[in-house]
Amino acid sequence: MKADSIYRDYHTYLRIERGLSPNSVAGYEQDLEKLKTYFADKGIDPVKASLDDLQAFVYDSFGAGANVRSQSRVISGIHSFYRFLIYHNWIEADPSELLELPKKQLHLPEVLTIEEIDAIVAQIDLSLPEGHRNRAIIEMLYGSGLRVSELTDLKLSNIYLDEGYMLVLGKGSKQRLVPISPTAKEWFVYWLQDRSRLAISPAATDIAFLNRRGGQLTRAMIFTIVKRLTAAAGIKKTVSPHTLRHSFATHLLQNGADLRIIQQLLGHEDLTTTEIYTHIDIQDLRKAVLQYHPANRKE
Repeated sequence: MKADSIYRDYHTYLRIERGLSPNSVAGYEQDLEKLKTYFADKGIDPVKASLDDLQAFVYDSFGAGANVRSQSRVISGIHSFYRFLIYHNWIEADPSELLELPKKQLHLPEVLTIEEIDAIVAQIDLSLPEGHRNRAIIEMLYGSGLRVSELTDLKLSNIYLDEGYMLVLGKGSKQRLVPISPTAKEWFVYWLQDRSRLAISPAATDIAFLNRRGGQLTRAMIFTIVKRLTAAAGIKKTVSPHTLRHSFATHLLQNGADLRIIQQLLGHEDLTTTEIYTHIDIQDLRKAVLQYHPANRKE
């Protein structure tokens, strides 16, 4: 089979068989393009590459001072491509099998306290046309743990206020049911009244959150809203919409929620992704011991 045909089939494999989002498919294909370009200069067919060839590609591409996150992403892309070749019987052995991912340092995400979230909410001017909308946005990000893309793509037809649930489209186009908190429901109803007075563009008639012109809100605008409210509240932490999602999960765990329930609410495919919140909780426990245990208090 010709190489071009293999790459076309790989695109179909990522999009259809693995069900990845367009952004994820583009990322994998960009990584494969780097590999193809490197091997073209060396006169190597990527389909016939050896482990040594792949290790040389990683070393030459990143060197000793590699960015761990970037290196991990590219190596994951390499693994994906060669698993695809094995799956379709185009190669007998996977040369990337022993190609190891670099060890990532544990990065604990920033988390807001309940008082800080209250301070952010207090900065919303409800007299403005977008006031109720912004309050509903904050309540859904923190009260339901939505990703930014899940919020911007949220459809009215997938929100069931009477039942207290919404159908969310997550990563890899996977759907999940997420509860709507009573507070979020209350402010969303207020926003629906304001929304009904907008001149809504035909493409956004089923989109839940709109801008002033009646079009779909962008991710960048959500970031701007959160940043402005955080600055007005005088909070010095690095805060983004994702911080509210982290805070949602952390506060659930601190109050006794089961980790697997949090996994389902966040839409994590792997429980190990959710386990980072146990590390955050442990940090809080350590702080409490250092602050309150008499053995740690200075005279």
